[in-house]
Amino acid sequence: MAESIRHKQILHLLEDRSFLSVSELTDRIGVSAATIRRDIDKLEKAGLGQRVHGGIAAERSRHARRAVPLPFMENRDIAVDAKRAIASVAATFVRDGTSIIVHGGSTCFHFGMAIARRNVRVFTHSMPLAAYLAENGECQLTIGGGDLHREPGIVYDRFSGAHAFFASQFFVGALGVDRQGLLETNPLLVRLTREMVGFANEVVVLVDSRKFAERPTTLTLPFSRIRRLVTDDGLTDADAAMLEEEGVDYLVAEAKGDHAV
Repeated sequence: MAESIRHKQILHLLEDRSFLSVSELTDRIGVSAATIRRDIDKLEKAGLGQRVHGGIAAERSRHARRAVPLPFMENRDIAVDAKRAIASVAATFVRDGTSIIVHGGSTCFHFGMAIARRNVRVFTHSMPLAAYLAENGECQLTIGGGDLHREPGIVYDRFSGAHAFFASQFFVGALGVDRQGLLETNPLLVRLTREMVGFANEVVVLVDSRKFAERPTTLTLPFSRIRRLVTDDGLTDADAAMLEEEGVDYLVAEAKGDHAV
């Protein structure tokens, strides 16, 4: 297939999606991952897209108008180097013998993997994380009860008005970040995040740098409720300046690898 045709196909797909992974593009277009990465490099140089960990994002002015949450199993394997780096830094905040709450989402999942064998008690509503910790972890595990919402993989009882769990830290991700704070589109995640904030001493946000270009519809938490934010070294100077202007205590984790999935 000619390079120009591949580029047109990628740009056409980006009209409806804010992010496309390398693995998805290899399946859709039928070429190797190496070819797709070269195409992404050329589209970025032409100002037609933005290379990010694991794939390509729409050029920022278009990208900021959409935020499409990917299925958990797909999102878990995107920007893995960045998410693991964020998880490694965040794990240093956890004190042995304490209780923590870990939210759903792929970056929080990688964080859960990083602290699986620590001497901590973990409370989570995330079924994928609970399953991983049950099989591979040594930490104490408490799982939220209720109905299973297969996407985003959360167990939640909307009629429950009380929680017996209290934690020193709540680790949470987000679909998007802007000057308001954390943004989401899923009403369940919005509701659950706001509830869990009341059961922890401090909130630690785990978001890879792609999330600063997303613009979901609903404010989940303002920066005033957040103790600390951890992201990766794909953070732009403009987004770093925004965090500083908003008074956010943030850390940048150095991601390894070549941005591959």
